[in-house]
Amino acid sequence: MALLEICCYSMECALTAQQNGADRIELCAAPKEGGLTPSLGVLRSVRQAVTIPVHPIIRPRGGDFCYTDGEFAAMLDDVRTVRELGFPGLVTGILDPDGHVDMPRMQQIMDAAGPLAVTFHRAFDMCANPLNALENLAELGIVRVLTSGQKSDAVQGLANILELIAQPGAPIIMAGAGVRAENLSRFLDAGVREVHSSAGTLRVSPMRYRNQGLSMSTDKQADEYSRYAVDGKAVAEMKGIIVRHQAK
Repeated sequence: MALLEICCYSMECALTAQQNGADRIELCAAPKEGGLTPSLGVLRSVRQAVTIPVHPIIRPRGGDFCYTDGEFAAMLDDVRTVRELGFPGLVTGILDPDGHVDMPRMQQIMDAAGPLAVTFHRAFDMCANPLNALENLAELGIVRVLTSGQKSDAVQGLANILELIAQPGAPIIMAGAGVRAENLSRFLDAGVREVHSSAGTLRVSPMRYRNQGLSMSTDKQADEYSRYAVDGKAVAEMKGIIVRHQAK
């Protein structure tokens, strides 16, 4: 059966995903940044409350995947923390200035991770040569690659995703970015065995008092009174599609 991974940004979201059939969780902070390393408090609470596999992301900031020495040192420390807390895996990715996998730094990440299953995230979609990158990641012992096939979403990149899956000795290829119930069957029918979805919705703030005249964000158009949450019905619908597909 295909595996369903849900991207979650809080302990509550992780519980919702678990209760509605998710097989694994990618745990992040900062959805507007595309996912950053969760806080220690979130890591601990999720580790205690969630029983399905949880893989925290290790990403110190938004933007590109070419990091300063200070940022990389923080990443190594976060990897060690995730390992010490007992998580079964993590998600990360580092590129060099030329768009290649930064092999020396990724090797240090792998050494720090030890037995943890390491997923290389969508930094892969920013690399210069995906087939060479895939060979490099296989050499490192990366377990899986999360990718949209180097397109803006995985539907557009499906042909490229299938090409990656077909490479001998490749890590698991997990399709992500824009994967939803309405297009999930396209991936399953094509033979994709792992899919990644945010299954997200915006939840209205419970605050009755609202100062509409200011924002805490650098984006002055940001809505301070709504926040990202996992839609349990969307997770359950996708899980049901996977189960029915398996039964065919």
